Amino acid sequence: MVRLYVLAGFILVFLKMQLDGDLNKYINTKYAYLSVSSIVLLILLFIFEAVRFYAKERESGHKEKSSLPLQQQNGNSQENPTNAVQVPSLHEQQHGHQEYEHEHAHRHSHVHQSHEAHSHASHEGHSHGSSSRILRLLTYTVLIFPVVTGLFLPVETLDSSFVKAKGFSFPAIDVSNDNPGYHQFLKPDTSVFYGKSGYKTVSQKELAGFEDQPQLNLNDTNYLSGLEALYNYPDKFADKTISFKGFIYKGEQTREQNYFVFRFGFIHCVADSGVFGMLVEFPKDTTLQDDQWVQVTGSLTSELYQPFKQTLPVLKVESWKTIDAPSDPYVYRTF
Repeated sequence: MVRLYVLAGFILVFLKMQLDGDLNKYINTKYAYLSVSSIVLLILLFIFEAVRFYAKERESGHKEKSSLPLQQQNGNSQENPTNAVQVPSLHEQQHGHQEYEHEHAHRHSHVHQSHEAHSHASHEGHSHGSSSRILRLLTYTVLIFPVVTGLFLPVETLDSSFVKAKGFSFPAIDVSNDNPGYHQFLKPDTSVFYGKSGYKTVSQKELAGFEDQPQLNLNDTNYLSGLEALYNYPDKFADKTISFKGFIYKGEQTREQNYFVFRFGFIHCVADSGVFGMLVEFPKDTTLQDDQWVQVTGSLTSELYQPFKQTLPVLKVESWKTIDAPSDPYVYRTF
C-alpha cells in the first residue's frame, strides 16, 4: 500500500510543476516532454501496482476462507470412537512401565532439542525481520522526502545571492565529459558536449548567424548562443552595437562604474545551469543595486579583470534603462 502512496505522490509533484509553470526552473523547456512522459509512466505503474495489490488481497481472503473447514474436520477426527476399557495383565504393566520410562526420556530429550532449535530460529528470524523493516523504512523515507518537499516547499528563483554564495569564474573550469557544466559562469560553454572538431564546426556555424547582422540583440531565445559566439570571437563584434537585458551584480573587485549584468541559464537542466553575462561599464556616478533589472545597449571593448587575470569583453554603455523582471527570468540553450 505504501508503494501506491509514493507513486501517487510523485504523480502529484509532476502535475503541480506542470500546472504551476515551475518546470522551467528545473530543466530546459526544450525537454518538457520528458516530464509529460514521466507522468504517463507513473500513472501506468500506479494502475499496475493497484491491480497487483487488489489481486493479492483477494487471494489472501480466499485462503482464509478455504482453511476454516479443514480445521473443523481436524477437530472432529480427534474424538475417540470407542469407550471400551481393557485391564492389562501384570506382565503387560511391567513391560508398559519400561516402555513409558524410555519414551519419557526420549521425549524429554527431543523437547529440549526442539526448544533450543526453536529459540535459535526465533532469534535469527527476529534479527533478520528487524533489519529488513529498518531497511524498508529507510527506503520509503528517501522516496517520500522529495515528494513532501516538492508539494509543500515553494520554488525559489535564483538571484544575486546565489552568485555571492557560489561565486563565478572565467573561463569555465573543472569541466569535463564526466562532469559537464560544472562552474558554468559568465561565459556559456557547450564544448564539453562535442568533440574538438565538432565544436569548432558548430561554433562557426552559430557565428555565421550573428556575423551578418548589423546589431547583436540578445533575447530570450538566442541569449546563450549569441553570448557564446561573442566570447569565442570577440573581434567579430568589435564594430557592432550590442543590446541585452539582465540583473545587476556589483561584485567585490570591480571599478566604481562597472557592474556585471547577468541572466541565469540552463544548458540542459539545473545541474549544468549557470549565471551568464558580461562586465558592463556604465556612465560615472551611476548607482545600481543587486538584482535590479536593466536593458543595456553599447559597443564592445575589453579590459583586464584582475581577479580572473583574464582580459574580458566589456560592454561600454551608450544607453540603458531599468526594467521589470521578466515573467521567466531564465534563458535556455537551443542546439
